[in-house]
Amino acid sequence: MGKVLWHVTMSLDGFIAGPGDDMGWMNDFFGPNPTVDDVLGRIGAVLIGARTYQVARTDAGKVYGGAWIGPQFVLTHAAPVTAVPGFTFVSGDIKKAIQLVKAAAGERYALILGASTARQVLEAGLLDEILVHITPILLGDGVRLFSHPGGMKVKLERVGLTQTPQVTNLWLQVRY
Repeated sequence: MGKVLWHVTMSLDGFIAGPGDDMGWMNDFFGPNPTVDDVLGRIGAVLIGARTYQVARTDAGKVYGGAWIGPQFVLTHAAPVTAVPGFTFVSGDIKKAIQLVKAAAGERYALILGASTARQVLEAGLLDEILVHITPILLGDGVRLFSHPGGMKVKLERVGLTQTPQVTNLWLQVRY
């Protein structure tokens, strides 16, 4: 099976969404990025946190604005009564959710979207890699990349570092 990857864009001060879950600030940093092009071709399935799913619904349910198409799973405590085309809603144990997404991804990446979901995957010891696009902006408030009440040391090893005019791409491997 493939690896579990958390793919995220972050402000220089550590926020992946601004106040009120605003993600519109990221639009200023889209542009040609060979690292993104590479990773899009290597994704097999996506696990989206419920909050991220709600915030990102403005993209008509299309991950990466439609640049990637494949199995999409939403981790939630309350699945909608009416089925939502293109999404499978999963609840319960994060380990079972990851097994399901990895099975759907095959040899490709099982991708994680959402800070809370990524934290759960990391705490369960199931996250393999993190790809962060660091943007030259300070937001001052919002949703932090990683927050763990009481703290949690996570050892990371840099395995890649590239730049575009818009962002710095930092690829890390999680060391448990």
